[in-house]
Amino acid sequence: MIILVDDRIDVTAAYRASFGREGISAATFTPSDFDNWFHSTSGPDLAAVEAFILGDFERRETMTRVIKTRTEAPAIALNDSTGLESTLKLFAAGADDVVRKPVHAREIIARIGAIRRRAAAADKATDMGDLRVFSDGRDPEVGGRVLALPRRERRMIEQFASELTAAVKPLLERGEQFALVTAPEARAYVRMIVDRLFPTLPVLSHIEISKSVRLEVMASLS
Repeated sequence: MIILVDDRIDVTAAYRASFGREGISAATFTPSDFDNWFHSTSGPDLAAVEAFILGDFERRETMTRVIKTRTEAPAIALNDSTGLESTLKLFAAGADDVVRKPVHAREIIARIGAIRRRAAAADKATDMGDLRVFSDGRDPEVGGRVLALPRRERRMIEQFASELTAAVKPLLERGEQFALVTAPEARAYVRMIVDRLFPTLPVLSHIEISKSVRLEVMASLS
């Protein structure tokens, strides 16, 4: 369900009909009615809201901030005219998008989908100190800066980070004492990544281990 807020009933009625033709239900409120509804609605009911569409009325910045205190659903503001200052204020208040009217319901639906995909993509990241590795094909980031890599190398980092986390975390949670053993030529590369995620985990090459030491394999990474 989409929530439409505007003090002009004819505007909300028109958009409600447009969304209805696209097969999406919408509820309409004036700003004052919305305040009463929003504060009296339970969390599970708010979770069912796909997006909040705010028309061009006063207090939109305040309303946007209030919305973001209780839900992560996209908040999109519709502007009747262009205005840089008002647009910047809306984004600063937490609006996910600001759109100049006229805009078709289909475009709004597409924007809602794009916002949700970006939010979902953010959840597909693994943070290793200042290194962030994504599992959706994006280049890793170091200190917030994109580290452009060829596809093959990028995929290797993604896979290694995912498998390393899955293998090491359970062992650490059980209080196991262990080290990561790798090939000599890969040790520096592996240590660079491991140090960012598990800084206390020793990384050794197999030639550094005495032949008299008996090794027990607790997990393996390919």
